[in-house]
Amino acid sequence: MDRIVIRGGAKLSGRLPISGAKNAALTLLPCALLTDQPMTLDNLPRLADVDGFGHLLNGMGVSTAIAGGSPDEFGRTMTLDATRITSTTAPYDFVRKMRASILVLGPLIARMGEATVSLPGGCAIGNRPIDLHLKALEQLGAKLEITAGYVKAIAPDGGLKGGRISFPIVSVGATENALMAAALATGETIIDNAAREPEIVDLCRCLVAMGAEIEGIGSERLVVHGKPRLHGATYRVMPDRIEAGSYACAAAITGGELELVGAKADEMGAIIASLRETGLHISETADGVKVAANGKLKPLTISTAPYPAFPTDMQAQFMAMLTRADGASVLTETIFENRYMHVPELARMGADIQVHGRTAVVKGVDRLVGAEVMATDLRASMSLVLAGLAAEGETRVHRVYHLDRGYERLEEKLSAVGADIEREADS
Repeated sequence: MDRIVIRGGAKLSGRLPISGAKNAALTLLPCALLTDQPMTLDNLPRLADVDGFGHLLNGMGVSTAIAGGSPDEFGRTMTLDATRITSTTAPYDFVRKMRASILVLGPLIARMGEATVSLPGGCAIGNRPIDLHLKALEQLGAKLEITAGYVKAIAPDGGLKGGRISFPIVSVGATENALMAAALATGETIIDNAAREPEIVDLCRCLVAMGAEIEGIGSERLVVHGKPRLHGATYRVMPDRIEAGSYACAAAITGGELELVGAKADEMGAIIASLRETGLHISETADGVKVAANGKLKPLTISTAPYPAFPTDMQAQFMAMLTRADGASVLTETIFENRYMHVPELARMGADIQVHGRTAVVKGVDRLVGAEVMATDLRASMSLVLAGLAAEGETRVHRVYHLDRGYERLEEKLSAVGADIEREADS
């Protein structure tokens, strides 16, 4: 098992490329199940989760061919061919490691008329249930049964039928499953209180490129006019706004200046607004977004909420950055429980953070000190890297397989802009 070793104190400076979005890629990959023609995805990030999803699709009979991705390149191109689906089951071993596997449910029911998908495992099920996914598919006529830890779904005779789906709360995953299923349903489907994340917009655009008809893209109401079949397409994965925000925090916490090549400011509204509140100078360039430190960071009050509000996936990174702010910041996590597991690890580095339920008070400190720390999840692991970049001495981040799920070749990107960081085998 690897670890990341960081010797902090360097100001980051230069151009840093932003990869294709992990969350978008994991939504676009199951679109291949909706057509019997080849589908090609460009700008696909080299991530453990992307590889894992590819293996899941391989097990269903989908062939995958990868181009690009040489040692000197970021991103790859993958062509997926689901002409013949040989299995409609997503086994537990895949779903327990990667919750995005649940996104094969809608496409399989829509095209094959059946699906058997494992329930997500672990403690996360209480915080991230799939009941909204299931209720949405029931509105399209699917018959569902949960048995032996699996969801077994069957479409009615003649396939799924258009219907009315109204989500009681915003759910990104449920919106995605509903969209893909509705694309092949007979008739019109209306999805109310749909998620509006840029990754949802990316999915809609990909489906349209495959021949789907969708109205209201980017709004809370999506209207899908089902088609009897979709065709293949070539589609480019959007840039990763969470990766871009994470590296913006790296510029901030080190007092540096980075041009985030490929980042799109219009997809990062709440992130950029909050960065500007800390005193950072943010500007759009011909190639992306430039982030420049401008003196001591100012404290913030942030509450996570569905898009277009501040994203929960940036909470941990902002917390790390705000450990160096001049004053006390207040962060409130409204999306997921137990998303402050990085707090004790940051405290080992000298951070002053008090958690009260869903609220964390972060008092800025004059210095962070390198320490042995352990990653607990994807975004938490990035917060520890950020703290390490600013800390005095050496920081060793263990269990970095979490990082490999969402940040493409992180140590290479950071080294290229001045960080003293390397990966080594964990003893």
